[in-house]
Amino acid sequence: MGFSKWKNLFVVLIMTLVLTTGVSFALQSKTYFADQPLVTSDNLVAAVSPTGPTTLEYVPPQKLINPPEIIKAVYVTGYSAGNRKYLNYLTNLFKTTEINAVVVDIKDYSGLVSYESDAAIAKKYNFYNNAILDIDALVRFFHEQNIYIIGRISVFEDPAFSRARPGLAVYDKSQTLQLDSGKTDPSQIVLWQDNHKLSWLDPASKEVWDYNISLAKDAFYHGFDEINFDYVRFPSDGKMENVGFPVWDEKTPMAETIKEFFQYVRINLSGKKLSVDLFGQTTVDKKDMGIGQIIENAFENFDYVSPMVYPSHYVNGFIGFNNPAEYPYEVIKYSMDSALNRKKIFLQQKYDLLTQTSKVVDFSAVIVELQTEGFVPTPAMVPLAKFRPWLQDFNMGADYTADMVKAEIQATQDALGNDYNGFMLWNPSNIYTQGAISKF
Repeated sequence: MGFSKWKNLFVVLIMTLVLTTGVSFALQSKTYFADQPLVTSDNLVAAVSPTGPTTLEYVPPQKLINPPEIIKAVYVTGYSAGNRKYLNYLTNLFKTTEINAVVVDIKDYSGLVSYESDAAIAKKYNFYNNAILDIDALVRFFHEQNIYIIGRISVFEDPAFSRARPGLAVYDKSQTLQLDSGKTDPSQIVLWQDNHKLSWLDPASKEVWDYNISLAKDAFYHGFDEINFDYVRFPSDGKMENVGFPVWDEKTPMAETIKEFFQYVRINLSGKKLSVDLFGQTTVDKKDMGIGQIIENAFENFDYVSPMVYPSHYVNGFIGFNNPAEYPYEVIKYSMDSALNRKKIFLQQKYDLLTQTSKVVDFSAVIVELQTEGFVPTPAMVPLAKFRPWLQDFNMGADYTADMVKAEIQATQDALGNDYNGFMLWNPSNIYTQGAISKF
């Protein structure tokens, strides 16, 4: 199913509005672990040398030993994660609901990092907002309650790095001096900004890729169980006629550039749990929506693909509904049905390519069949990604009651069946509808 360009841009604008509405809440949440040292005593172990005095060695947290098979997560800003009162709220949420995971901002829309990461670029430019003063204590706080912790990284929407390295950022062609060579004058670069006055990095820059991967590596070092990449796309809302790219040649398809980033991430974070957020409409739109996102391009490079299937973000008239936000079950069921079907087609095509046959296969037995025919399944052969969508738990287009959020969860289960791997709830205020996820 295709959508017109203006409708896609409308969806992008609405999504951006939702993702930024939590900013004011986050800025009010700056109550940190103020009385905890950056390195606590339980981060240290005594290493006794037989020939010398006792020394102390730093020991970072480890990943969760027995992570849950079905992830049921809530989104948490860095400021909320660094707020004692909010952590008390989460503890109660864990006790009374089915929530067993959190998605915590490592780098948010501002480009600032929530804790003092050892990533070289973050250290060089001091890209810290100090929302979380003791990342190890936070990871232990979650793991001690058997909570799976996912670190979220906003990739190409990054005003902080754009200001520090304007030569890697999307620039405003109408205001930036062009030299005779066709290059921009480095001293005269004016950053392009979207409708929310936020700057973007060039999605084709490998320096940008490496920076975000370095943040992921540092988070894994501190015990994060998974990294979630968001804003993996080209910019869309704003004066697009003025957009200039210092690295992207504007000839290579956007989708190919984003796919290359996906592959680069997998190669450089081999063996790690990775997920990627895509627009909800990528489940039904076979084009790149003008931002470079095609769902099939993610299948072989991530453990989880997370479409943001918020019903409020679908255009009026989607599958016949004047206001899709009022029909959470139907919208999400249709979207995830489509996503699963596209994955099955992709898998069949992959199998046909490997075996040079067009026979219909049992997808649950594909790996076994490949092995029996002499193939060793690898990420390059068989898509590994499972679906774990973002669901709406905020009011937009309709007042979202517990029953409506329950309907979203049920739709996800019904659509995916045996392939159901959980969900993630988004609310920019970080307060969630307990009646929808209660254990009782």
